Amino acid sequence: IKGRDLVNGVPKEITITQANIAEALSEPIGSIIEGVRIALENTAPELAADIVDQGIVLTGGGALIRGLDEYLREETGLPVSIAEDPLSCVALGTGRAMEDPIYRGVLMTA
Repeated sequence: IKGRDLVNGVPKEITITQANIAEALSEPIGSIIEGVRIALENTAPELAADIVDQGIVLTGGGALIRGLDEYLREETGLPVSIAEDPLSCVALGTGRAMEDPIYRGVLMTA
């Protein structure tokens, strides 16, 4: 990676390895896994049954983290897939929700 050293302001080139990236992502991914576990523990039984059957769908930029779906599958024992267009589906879903008066009220008060 090439850029400017923020300490002394001169141009600098550094090498970042896959191990460096894995180390940097370890804690945030652990937080994601813990958040999923907490959400599943607090999910109503009828919805939890749907999640067991249908699985978890990853959306947003985090869905593009290579191997996150497999890791989440291993950690939860649930099917995990990546949305067809993970970067756009969050915005599209929010737009559809805003068109529905029931959901719009929920979104506007959240």
